[in-house]
Amino acid sequence: MTATGEAADAVRAHVPALVDERFASRLFAQDATLWGPEAESESAIRLSWVGLGQSSRPLVDEVAAIRADLGPDVDHVVLAGMGGSSLAPEVICATAGVPLTVLDSSDPDYVRAALGDRLERTVLVASSKSGGTVETDSQRRAYEGAFRDAGIDPTERIVVVTDPGSPLEASARAAGYRVVLADPNVGGRYSALTAFGLVPSGLAGVDIGALLDEADSVAGLLAEDAEGNPALVLGAALSGVDPKGSTGRRDKLALAADGTSVVGFGDWAEQLVAESTGKQGTGLLPVVVEGPQAPEVRWPASDVLPVLLVAADGDPASEPGEGDGTDGAAQNATTISVGGSLGALMLLWEAATAVAGRLLGINPFDQPDVESAKKAARGMLEGTPETGEPDLVDDGIELRGTPGLLDGVSDLPGAVAALLDRLEPGRGYLAVMAYLDRAEQAELADVRAPLALRTERPTTFGWGPRFLHSTGQYHKGGPAIGVYLQVTGDPAEDLDVPGQPFSFGHLIAAQAAGDAQVLADHDRPVLRVHLTDRAAGVARLREVLK
Repeated sequence: MTATGEAADAVRAHVPALVDERFASRLFAQDATLWGPEAESESAIRLSWVGLGQSSRPLVDEVAAIRADLGPDVDHVVLAGMGGSSLAPEVICATAGVPLTVLDSSDPDYVRAALGDRLERTVLVASSKSGGTVETDSQRRAYEGAFRDAGIDPTERIVVVTDPGSPLEASARAAGYRVVLADPNVGGRYSALTAFGLVPSGLAGVDIGALLDEADSVAGLLAEDAEGNPALVLGAALSGVDPKGSTGRRDKLALAADGTSVVGFGDWAEQLVAESTGKQGTGLLPVVVEGPQAPEVRWPASDVLPVLLVAADGDPASEPGEGDGTDGAAQNATTISVGGSLGALMLLWEAATAVAGRLLGINPFDQPDVESAKKAARGMLEGTPETGEPDLVDDGIELRGTPGLLDGVSDLPGAVAALLDRLEPGRGYLAVMAYLDRAEQAELADVRAPLALRTERPTTFGWGPRFLHSTGQYHKGGPAIGVYLQVTGDPAEDLDVPGQPFSFGHLIAAQAAGDAQVLADHDRPVLRVHLTDRAAGVARLREVLK
């Protein structure tokens, strides 16, 4: 790991004090007082992640036994989970080259496609820490119905992962499902090495024992009260503090894979950092970019910190021009470069995020603003999501904006321009939030880099509702400097949620409407773009945005 420029200045300014107060050893001793009196009660029940390299060992045999019981003919693993329950298994399996179907959407087209894929060979892992996650409950109900319709006993094909004492544990045991309990003293975004990360990954074929070995191998290093401790160094560099006070804080992190063999790490780190720090009007915004050629890395603004995920010892050789210091942020004065094995990186970033929380003066273990969007969505589920008449319609694309946003606007290009005009120069960011089928409409994500070039501001792209369990906390609780482009669309066909008075189409519409409402309540500018014809609408929207 290396830190240069202002990142190195921040390390020199803050790490000695962290060493003097024995932050690292106290963290790994699970000292709940490190983040102040107001955070102490939450921290006291959220620190078991520091020892998961050892405490999660029994899961290796437990998962192996479930896999053997399922038999060789059940080899398609589907994970129904949101946020920390899905992001960690996704990166674990992708890095290991092991197939895993991640079902973290309420979009009816996306859910229907999953239900139609190798059902006769499928085991569903339904993961929910609280036991009440509406998306996961709906997906589980859909699979129960599909299994029964196919003549398959759901109790033979569903594995439930949850916390002890949750409503899901009681109902799953009563129904006869296999239940694996997670460590209740670990928060969702720190749960990669608990049952939430290990059960689906192990059932899919990952060597989860080796993953725990990787984490355990660095635990001692990260617990040292020494100035070379990578967790202290990374946490200080990430905290966005400019000790010279000349350019302000670098509070946007441009995460770029630059030679690492770890696949998709930025998406996991995005939730960890954004949800842990984005509150009380402050926080760090991770911006997952395409690589070292992304605008935020090649030409970082004064508030952007390029973070390169580089090859480590033992990684396959990087491609020419990747991770070799020849381009991208390697030429910039202020950069962080981090490399390592996946298990080690996960524990490193968790510890570094705890350090950053201390330096930012916030509690890194709560998420006070995530519940606001959930509450709004639940309220709309009880009726019909009220979107109201569109402010204007342009060739089948309905446009709605927060008050005053679309005054004088007559078409889609004008609406987009009006939103971008609200960006605060030198400090703001743009968030694109797509409540669509992320498989069928995947090409929409390629608007991110062109928008970053167009605005010269950091630009994030998230699929809804999955980002609500990630950057959604930062959107509401972080600094009020964002502008938001929400994209929704009519599905090809709706899909009922068995046993519920709502459909998947109703659910995702309520989630989008609830999120937009809460953002508007926080005085964030929101442009809502609804595609009545998804294929044609995505093509037109891409053209306008790019």
